[in-house]
Amino acid sequence: MMKVTLPKLKSMKGTEKISMVTCYDASFARLVEKAEIDSMLVGDSLGMVIKGEENTLNVSVEEVAHHVSAVKRGAANPFLIADMPLGSYQPSLEKGIESAVKLLKAGAEAVKLEGGREVAPLISALTSFGIPVVAHVGMTPQFVNKFGGFGKRGKTKEERIFIMESALEVEKAGADMIVLEGIPETLAAEITKKLKIPTIGIGAGTGTDGQVLVIYDLLGMNADFNPSFLKKYLNLDSLVTNALKEYKKDVVERKN
Repeated sequence: MMKVTLPKLKSMKGTEKISMVTCYDASFARLVEKAEIDSMLVGDSLGMVIKGEENTLNVSVEEVAHHVSAVKRGAANPFLIADMPLGSYQPSLEKGIESAVKLLKAGAEAVKLEGGREVAPLISALTSFGIPVVAHVGMTPQFVNKFGGFGKRGKTKEERIFIMESALEVEKAGADMIVLEGIPETLAAEITKKLKIPTIGIGAGTGTDGQVLVIYDLLGMNADFNPSFLKKYLNLDSLVTNALKEYKKDVVERKN
């Protein structure tokens, strides 16, 4: 697999779909690279997927950096993006720049942050220092307490206008790509047509420039997690459980 760069991803808009997977460790990263996935995201979703928490709020920039380093060691060629977790950029521009630099030093090639107009100054600052930024609008997990859950956004006219304006604001500020999460398919397609930067969808239909899924989700690691947008390509929940049962049986019967 050839090294995927940011200019390569941006050149794919409107011509070739971008594949992205959220990944947290070297072993899975190696497999992602073998599958020639274009980009990997080390998400603050590690709070839920890795740490078993209810949301993404209790994740530190140090934890994200730790997983970025692991993923980078597993795969060097997919373009690597790191989430900026809650508290790593909200206090000040200086804090945001410091956090972004820490993630780039850990191996990330771009950082992702949630929000629209309120994060535009930080996006401008980061990109002026040569730090690529992936924006994130729609269902933004760090706003879970404000939203009252992880449900779809853009159900009302006011919400749709707000999401569209947010997308335009972050592009104007200098964002290089944008994640559109949990919004109506028609809105995601409209945003994709209006923006010059690539859009990456999750729960936003097929009209975006690319798609991202958490690797544990697409491999079916949790039989109880079944959102409407998720296609499971394997059922690792049962496969791994059955393998472990076989292992235990061999141990009990002294075959192992």
